[in-house]
Amino acid sequence: MLPRFRLLLLIPGLLFPLACGCGKSADGVVAIRNEGSDTMVNVAEAWAEQYHRKRPNVAVQVLGGGSGVGIASLIDGNCDLANTSRKMKKDEIEAAQSRRGAPPREIIVGYDALAIYVNKRNPLKSISIEELADLYGEDGTITEWTQLGVPNGTLGTNKITRINRQSGSGTYAYFREAILGKGKDLKLASVDANGSKDAVSLISNTPSAIGYSGMGYATNDVKMLKVSRRRGEPGVAPTVENAANGTYLITRPLQIYVVGEPKGEVKKYLDWILSPEGQKVVLDLGYVPLNAAHQTKKQRL
Repeated sequence: MLPRFRLLLLIPGLLFPLACGCGKSADGVVAIRNEGSDTMVNVAEAWAEQYHRKRPNVAVQVLGGGSGVGIASLIDGNCDLANTSRKMKKDEIEAAQSRRGAPPREIIVGYDALAIYVNKRNPLKSISIEELADLYGEDGTITEWTQLGVPNGTLGTNKITRINRQSGSGTYAYFREAILGKGKDLKLASVDANGSKDAVSLISNTPSAIGYSGMGYATNDVKMLKVSRRRGEPGVAPTVENAANGTYLITRPLQIYVVGEPKGEVKKYLDWILSPEGQKVVLDLGYVPLNAAHQTKKQRL
């Protein structure tokens, strides 16, 4: 069985208790525990490192494991902040209220274009939501690359290798609903990746693969496809600009949840994340900062 958590950042020389509530080390350094979404791991780690340089008396522990893991940890009181690439469910909100004595608060910290990746050898340039549903849906009929217009023999095998995410992932939940709609399930017999980076790595090493991950995880060994609503329509590339103006169809908010009103060092950290300095980190890591999305919305009114 895989370990529940994967530690991504621990400031050298500091050991902190697992309990929530901004514990302090022997030398007075405050620890903020931040868990959850693998999609947000890169940006969360960058925030933590930059904030610690700015305020050496505060160290942020960043752990991945998926949105569901972060939410469960927040409900149990084992972390201060939960990163998620999906919204909390009704039963999770009720559980947090019951166990923690206060409702969780959602803070949107940026946006992400969920990219559709293929191997760089793949000549395919665009794919539609219709085709993705027929490829990933449990009743889908697309199983071979020739059905998507890729010449037989181009990728070594004609059979499509579907890369999926584990069911506890917020990216999995968002992709399923965005592509198939509510109440429908993804097809079994796919290759499940442990995280966003792992999904892209699998695709880079598998010419016949296709999968999905945040656009911030792109490498030179993979290609991001343009996406259209229907087969044959012009596709739109997953870029910061297209995600901000709403033309890229698979765009989602990224959020941090905290129980009750944030206070003390947690509030200061969240305020910094929402500041121009913190939002620049969002942009630098390939995501859409709040100001870009908000400005685009104003222009469209």
